[in-house]
Amino acid sequence: MEFNEITEKIIGCAIEVHKQLGPGLLESAYEECLAYELNNLGLKIERQKAVPVVYKNIKLDCGYRLDILVEDLVIIELKAVDILNPVHEAQILTYMKFARKNIGLLINFNVTLLKNGLKRYRY
Repeated sequence: MEFNEITEKIIGCAIEVHKQLGPGLLESAYEECLAYELNNLGLKIERQKAVPVVYKNIKLDCGYRLDILVEDLVIIELKAVDILNPVHEAQILTYMKFARKNIGLLINFNVTLLKNGLKRYRY
């Protein structure tokens, strides 16, 4: 599968989760339900995948974790916040850099319409 096909499937799953649950829950609940939907589509996912910080060619385990990695290609960073801030964008871009992944989706479920909480990034 290519990036666009994968991200379309991820977004479709996120929309289904949001349609069923709506805004107002904890991020962990959305993660669990999104993982369920992605698995049902047969996509390979890894949850809470460790991402080391690389400093001067040394890998440091600082406790950073990707919410979901799909098909070893697309990073999903989930939020359940009132508003996405620049720090959230910096977070996903940093994860993409250190994980060496080109595509990332930042999904905020705490919105009335999910399309207003979706951002796609290319590194």
